[in-house]
Amino acid sequence: MQENFSNLVVTMGRVLLGAYFILPGMNKVFDFQGTTVYMAEHGMVLIPFFLVLTIIIQLGAGAALVVGFQTRLMSFLLAGLTLVISLVMHDFWTMPASELQTAHETQNFVKNMAIMAGLLVAAGLGGGPWSVDKR
Repeated sequence: MQENFSNLVVTMGRVLLGAYFILPGMNKVFDFQGTTVYMAEHGMVLIPFFLVLTIIIQLGAGAALVVGFQTRLMSFLLAGLTLVISLVMHDFWTMPASELQTAHETQNFVKNMAIMAGLLVAAGLGGGPWSVDKR
């Protein structure tokens, strides 16, 4: 019984982490222009290239994570993407402390670090017994 519970929560965690990237990836596809503007506001360079690359990674690696395909590699890749996005797009330390936007970016940064921690755990442990990796 304990083993089934462990298998269930590992699978649920993996699926939720994957969905966390699929949904924003789809949002970027459907609001490409809005995302371009947001990236420009944060001083991003080579926006079309990095936006398309981000979409490919979020959708592809997110889907792979959901089914547990190459879980360790995909988790590590998404952890790296999360770190880069956090440093570039949620740079709260460059904003005046009194702005509401600073609090918002701080919250996003800290949230992303927690997601990155989950991804690193998945990278270390793999997809679990209910994954394509184990088939």
